Amino acid sequence: MSGAQVVAGMAKPRGRFPHVKVVGDFIYVSGTSSRRPDNTFVGVEVDELGVTNLDIRAQTRAVIENIQAILRGVGAELSDLVQVTSYLVNMNDFGGYNEVYAEMFDESGPTRTTVAVHQLPHPHLLIEIQGVAYRPQQK
Repeated sequence: MSGAQVVAGMAKPRGRFPHVKVVGDFIYVSGTSSRRPDNTFVGVEVDELGVTNLDIRAQTRAVIENIQAILRGVGAELSDLVQVTSYLVNMNDFGGYNEVYAEMFDESGPTRTTVAVHQLPHPHLLIEIQGVAYRPQQK
């Protein structure tokens, strides 16, 4: 399978780009958040007074699960990831993010870079991750 695609059942990209693009044996996953198809976010609670509680652990888990669903949409798995770049709005969240990441990957997993960014496309987002996977095409 080659080409770019928006994966059915996932939150629609907030721009004119695909969730994923397959080029030869490589699979490129666009920056992915904890956004659900109904445009709500995992890891966000807002009470009746408008007080917001953002949970980096829940958001990290949801982001990785969303990447897994995107990869499965093109016949790949998380184990096919070779590189990820994570974007955190606040490096004070690094511990919680790293804790959840370690539940899903170890030293045999993808290489990783984590950077701090000023903001992400929605004020409730604490994290976004993009990735590159490698999966040899069936011959």
